[in-house]
Amino acid sequence: MNIQEQIEKYISSQPELKRSDMQALHDLTLQILPGCKLWFDNGQNSENKTVSNPTIGYGFHTIKYADGKTRDFFQIGLSANKTGISVYILGIRDKTYLVQTFGKEIGKASVTGYCIKFKTLKDINMDVLEAAIRYGVEVTGEN
Repeated sequence: MNIQEQIEKYISSQPELKRSDMQALHDLTLQILPGCKLWFDNGQNSENKTVSNPTIGYGFHTIKYADGKTRDFFQIGLSANKTGISVYILGIRDKTYLVQTFGKEIGKASVTGYCIKFKTLKDINMDVLEAAIRYGVEVTGEN
């Protein structure tokens, strides 16, 4: 199964409301990053043990670790969780930026240094979420 098929299967496996929200976010992210590299992380480690929720990834970002090693990864991540949906915006150096810039205006969402988590799309301001995603893409600039 290729990555696109894994993504479609993952989205279609969600309960109806979450499925339509995930599809809308998938479509939005593809509009922001047309032609980007797509990723799918099934959330399992090398021993097939579940270590995280499955995540759809968009774009390209190189993570640089303190020991000098690097790892290729995605810029934007989209994941369903027990209580809703998480949008990951990776590569932002200032871990207070998302909270300070988008936290008050986004609506009913939890905002951390790299994650915006909410129950449903109707709870948040989509324009603010789009601006946050666009900022993350611009600041990492590798797509």
